[in-house]
Amino acid sequence: MNPVVDHDLCIGCGLCAELCPEVFEMGDDDLAHVIDGADCDAAGCCEEAADSCPVEAISL
Repeated sequence: MNPVVDHDLCIGCGLCAELCPEVFEMGDDDLAHVIDGADCDAAGCCEEAADSCPVEAISL
């Protein structure tokens, strides 16, 4: 699974980084970013983060 954050949709709420800190982080631009080399399958929280995104900015 390779998560992608659509920065045109992301509102920077930080929920994904809170739910799945192994994969998502907040960038200097106050938007969510996927951590380089993050293993979504091993983390086991990507689907919850994507499903919880209020603007559906995360695709898996």
